[in-house]
Amino acid sequence: MARDLETALLRSFVTVVRAGSISRAATTLGHTQPALSQQVRKLERAVGRPLLHRSPSGVSLTRAGEELLPYAERILSLSAQALTETGRVLTGRCGVGLLEDLAASQLPQALADLARLHPGATLEVLSMSNAAMREAYDTGRVQLVLDEVPAIPGPPRWTVRRPLVWAIGQGVDVAADPLPVVLFSNTCSWRTSVLETLERADRPWRVAFESNSLVGVLAAVRAGLGVAALMPTNLEPAMACHDADALPTLPDVELGLARHPRSEGDPLIDAVETALRRMI
Repeated sequence: MARDLETALLRSFVTVVRAGSISRAATTLGHTQPALSQQVRKLERAVGRPLLHRSPSGVSLTRAGEELLPYAERILSLSAQALTETGRVLTGRCGVGLLEDLAASQLPQALADLARLHPGATLEVLSMSNAAMREAYDTGRVQLVLDEVPAIPGPPRWTVRRPLVWAIGQGVDVAADPLPVVLFSNTCSWRTSVLETLERADRPWRVAFESNSLVGVLAAVRAGLGVAALMPTNLEPAMACHDADALPTLPDVELGLARHPRSEGDPLIDAVETALRRMI
């Protein structure tokens, strides 16, 4: 008998990963924590492998969970698009600016699926410095920007909070004094909040490696140079921290979407904004 993956179970799984914990995801979905845990376990039984590492500080993906996540996000995105876009014909152009950590997620794939449904539409996804993004926004190259709230080039239409988690390099001693830290080299609220968290916890630290890209930060963690703060969807299973008390709890990051005023009423840009809000 053929097995099917229920979209409700996939939605529970994806929400847990985005929230970083089952309790936060339960609040988001309006479920009780035991009911949501049961749904995740039901999905794990259907897949035949554990999908999450569970700890008092939250959850992280197993290798199977890491493999399933992009499929789950794409199935949910396609399901939503099928319900809303069938019969519509969208044309025109939309430029989207994304925080690099989001550009490495399934958001670009969701936008590509939307473009495939509407061959008369052109979508461009960009990830660049704050100054370059503002110029692209001001000149009309991008109409939507999804980034940290302090970095977006206009007032946010909506915001969402997402957790940060510790990524631990292989062989790194999290009790080291000072703690080796891998950082994004660009000045941002994310970097500042991570360092302030360590200071408040009286944890001496040193900069072991800096990079202006997610690729560079991930490479440094894989090489065992130190610890880094990442969004849960970018955390590789081998990097997960399973000791809840080893490092201080990181703050959430607040993301927001800015939309250029001249794009109001454009059906294509409306559809892209809806897709981003569903996926984030």
